[in-house]
Amino acid sequence: MTSEPCEACGRSVRIAGGIGDFWSFETDATGGMTLELADGGEYFLCLDCIDRLPEDRDVTSDDVESL
Repeated sequence: MTSEPCEACGRSVRIAGGIGDFWSFETDATGGMTLELADGGEYFLCLDCIDRLPEDRDVTSDDVESL
């Protein structure tokens, strides 16, 4: 199992796939993703933080940093 910290809340997020899961046969889903934002920022965020981002406009780095 591989994990990476969420860049907004710092929580350790599981990343599915890779050689580690090959031998352990883990079937859990990935708990986050990397987002490329309208202002050029790129962040790895957990799904909970992604849900807290605004939906009525393009997300910017300021939105991520305000989480």
